[in-house]
Amino acid sequence: MSFEIINVFSSLVEKQAVAEIEKCNDFTARFGLQISRQNAVELIETRNLTLKDNGRIEFGSGVIHKIIREFCDSPYISMHNYVETLHELTELFYFYKNEALDLISDEDLIKFMKKSFDGKCQGSLELLAGRELANMARNLRYGYAPDYTKDLACYVEGQDEDEDG
Repeated sequence: MSFEIINVFSSLVEKQAVAEIEKCNDFTARFGLQISRQNAVELIETRNLTLKDNGRIEFGSGVIHKIIREFCDSPYISMHNYVETLHELTELFYFYKNEALDLISDEDLIKFMKKSFDGKCQGSLELLAGRELANMARNLRYGYAPDYTKDLACYVEGQDEDEDG
C-alpha cells in the first residue's frame, strides 16, 4: 500500500514540475523560446535519471525552471539549441552540485553557470563543464571562492593592488 502512495505522490510531483516548466513559456516567449509539453516531460526524465546517476534525491519540482529563467536571455541560446541545451545544463547542474560537495547554493551555482556560459565559455557547454565548473568545484572543495584563479591570486612584489598594470 505505501508503495502505491509513493508512486501517486511521485506522479503528482512530476506533473507539477512539468506544469512549472510550461509556465516558464510566458516568460521566455519574449526571447523567442518555447518548450512543448513533451519536451518538458523529457526534461523531467533527464532530471530524474541525472539525480539517480549522481545518487541525489530532490523534493519538489527541482531547479529546471530556475535554469530556464536564468539562461533564456543568453545570446548563445536560440530555439535551434534551446531544449538540448536545457538537458545538458540540467545534467551539469546536478553533477557539479555533487562535485562541489553542496558547498554552493542552487541559485549561486546557476548564476555561476550562466556567467561562465555567456562570458568565458562564449556558449560552449564543453568549456563550461570541462573547465569552468570543474575549477569551481575544485576551488570550493579546497576552501576558495568559486571563481578563484591562480592568475588573480598572484601578487607582484612592489605593485599596489589598486594600480593598473
